[in-house]
Amino acid sequence: MQAWTDYMSQNKDRFLDELLELLRIPSVSADSKYKDDVKRCAEAVKDNLQKAGCDKVEICPTPGHPIVYGEKIVDSKLPTVLVYGHYDVQPADPLELWNSGPFEPVIKDGKIYARGACDDKGQMFMHVKALEVMAKTNTLPCNVKFMIEGEEEVGSSNLGKFLETNKEKLKADIVLVSDTSMISMEHPSIETGLRGLAYMEVEVVGPNRDLHSGVYGGAVANPVNILCKMIASMHDENNHITIPGFYDKVDNLSDTERKALNSAPFDLEEYKKELGVKENWGEKGYTTLERTGVRPTLDVNGIWGGYTGEGAKTVLPSKASAKISMRLVPHQSSDEIAGIFKKHFESIAPASVTIKVTAHHGGEPVVTPTDSKAYKAAEKALKTTFGKDPIPTRGGGSIPIVALFENILGLKTVLLGFGLDNDNIHSPNEKYDVANYFKGIETIPYFHKYFAE
Repeated sequence: MQAWTDYMSQNKDRFLDELLELLRIPSVSADSKYKDDVKRCAEAVKDNLQKAGCDKVEICPTPGHPIVYGEKIVDSKLPTVLVYGHYDVQPADPLELWNSGPFEPVIKDGKIYARGACDDKGQMFMHVKALEVMAKTNTLPCNVKFMIEGEEEVGSSNLGKFLETNKEKLKADIVLVSDTSMISMEHPSIETGLRGLAYMEVEVVGPNRDLHSGVYGGAVANPVNILCKMIASMHDENNHITIPGFYDKVDNLSDTERKALNSAPFDLEEYKKELGVKENWGEKGYTTLERTGVRPTLDVNGIWGGYTGEGAKTVLPSKASAKISMRLVPHQSSDEIAGIFKKHFESIAPASVTIKVTAHHGGEPVVTPTDSKAYKAAEKALKTTFGKDPIPTRGGGSIPIVALFENILGLKTVLLGFGLDNDNIHSPNEKYDVANYFKGIETIPYFHKYFAE
């Protein structure tokens, strides 16, 4: 619509400046020293929702970080879209690998570099600005509610209870989420599924103190060595996970489904070049797109023990630890997988060490319908602004709240993401293209328009 185009054109610089202001707030939910910054970011989100046109905005306390709720009710008879996003971000470590300050956003070659630029402040803020475009031009075709949380990066542990106690407040017809990616600006796409997650921490303890590796080495079990062997044993020579029962509920895709999945544009050589690797690695018998979208995985996210400082210290460490995540596919349960992981890890430990296994958080895999009115509205919106039909894809990441929306609120979700796989989310030098940011603001109003028709 011309009114939308004109309003965006007149306010483009401000839209960008306001996002940069939000990115300057270090809202790291995982680190308690940023607690006040997380709260400050919630206040900033509230302020932006009010300025964008919400009639009601509130900060809802939780036992952890607060949730920001806002709404713009045009007519109770019209459809209602519930927009979900998160304002918290991942820790910025390792800081030395950033080319600029993680909370000092810079724009270089048309890209915004900052922690949270894509995940999820940039994508969440598109919806705030899209509401402003529609509200200020008096063209909002449906009701819009916002639920922007501050704990997504630490497992959304308080969100389920919030949903349970606020069902009436959150009543809607569909949930709209932009916390995912698309193939490229040349190949717009919609993610139709997400993998689940089981996140574990393991500790291996040997002697009651650190020992001299010369005096005791070879006579006492080294927890670091033991931990490495145990982790290595959980994949076989075909990179297949060896935990008994792990694949029991995993569906094998039909040849037709695999062909459709692999029809998405993908350049393996460019993929390897962009990542700086000579060869890909993964489960034998599956393509890269299958490995990252429809197959479960087990990866070590961090490992530590012993002396890691400058110089040498010949120590035989007392303990070693690792954090391990497993991405799950439909029919796998995060609680069930966490249970069989714990049982297996304890069973393979030698008697020379003791083991502790802790389940941190998890989420369930989801598949979203592609024949719904909401999905069709997203398809039509992308076709309107990109000039071509979007490609359905499967996402490798996890958004645990999506399954909760369906189980608690009875709502399906549309995953309308504008990020790119190479946006370095969770890594140093996270980025978000300015063009993608504005394309999102341009596209989202069309989703509301087509969904309300």
